[in-house]
Amino acid sequence: MQQIRDAIMSGDRSEETFANLQVPETYRAATVRKDEVGMFEGVKSKDKDPRKSIHIDDVPIPELAPGEALVAVMASSINYNTVWTSIFEPVPTFGFLERYGRLSPDAKRHDLPYHIVGSDLAGVVLKTGPGVQLWKPGQEVVAHCLSVELEHHDGHDDTMMDPEQRIWGFETNFGGLAELAIVKANQLMHKPGHLTWEEAAAPGLVNSTAFRQLVSKNGAAMKLGDRVLIWGASGGLGSYATQMALAGGAEPICVVSSPEKAEICRQLGAEHVIDRSAEGYKFWKDESTQDPKEWKRLGAKIRELTGGHDPDIVFEHPGRETFGASVYVTRKGGTIVTCASTSGYMHEYDNRYLWMNLKRIVSSHFANYREAWQANSLIDRGLIHPTLSKTYSLDEVGQAALDVHHNKHQGKVGVLTLAPEAGLGVTNPEKRAQFEKEINRFRA
Repeated sequence: MQQIRDAIMSGDRSEETFANLQVPETYRAATVRKDEVGMFEGVKSKDKDPRKSIHIDDVPIPELAPGEALVAVMASSINYNTVWTSIFEPVPTFGFLERYGRLSPDAKRHDLPYHIVGSDLAGVVLKTGPGVQLWKPGQEVVAHCLSVELEHHDGHDDTMMDPEQRIWGFETNFGGLAELAIVKANQLMHKPGHLTWEEAAAPGLVNSTAFRQLVSKNGAAMKLGDRVLIWGASGGLGSYATQMALAGGAEPICVVSSPEKAEICRQLGAEHVIDRSAEGYKFWKDESTQDPKEWKRLGAKIRELTGGHDPDIVFEHPGRETFGASVYVTRKGGTIVTCASTSGYMHEYDNRYLWMNLKRIVSSHFANYREAWQANSLIDRGLIHPTLSKTYSLDEVGQAALDVHHNKHQGKVGVLTLAPEAGLGVTNPEKRAQFEKEINRFRA
């Protein structure tokens, strides 16, 4: 592995150099193990500790299938799907791998007694499988996490509709929290040259998810002047939604859980910020009863900030805890666009506020390749910047996942894999200098 690292660090990106590199038989990867899926039985979700379930193992490199690429991973990052995998909720991900394995002999490679996790990467292509034309060894890349087969007609208008659509590193194996990763060629995108490895790895999943959810015609189709309520606006997903709202001429109303996170939103450029800890909102009286008075109090606060206006769009991802409030505060005819449900999947809301006010709920899940490419282009053009709060080593993936599990992060949490230290990987220093102030401002 040292030979690969040395080649990348040398700056030589010739196809010949990388095509001739000897790939080792094994590599280090963050895994969860099938024989440990019951380890947290009887433990509350918040008390489940990813440090106990995530291991750093030496794993063998599988053969490349047609249409795939082997990538040397310099950096990755933590998404909430890695937390779900590590605490075996809502179900152990080995069921995903087993079902995928029944699809074809190539898919069978994924059905293993261990699951290599991670749905982001920044790195360099080492090898490509048969049929790959657009990507060559030596190219610097980032990956988006949509894995599709595209044999079914339903996937050819919007690949997110493919019946065999999966999230790489969550519903497939060989993810990005590792020294090497296997991806389909149609997951690859060009790494922005002005970013470090860890900065480039951070946006992938959340930036693309925010783009589809908020901007795309497949989501809320945000337009100039829209007022957008954004839950968790300083976090891994919300920080990109906040930037997109600002860049698109919308007016974000940012909801956060601490003064520190409120300050991050102001640094992003938001004027309207609601600190839930300061306001003391309690949307649930107990585990089964919501408090509509608290919905109304939130609505009054929003109108106070906006000069009497309700949100055109509510950007929803906490789920159960906030969904009743989200439906209530949205303007008549407005849109609640939802994904993730990190606080719980079983949403409850008063349908009178939806049906009688002609509001609509739109579901959104990750992004198709075109949407991911557009979102990556916004990063490359300096219209959106990575938000990164802390960077860990590969050996510390368990702790990094625990931080996200307990909502201690601000922006994204990065992980160095083959990169020996943070701050490396910038190939366009002139462009870096152009955006240096903004990049530093968006670093938590």
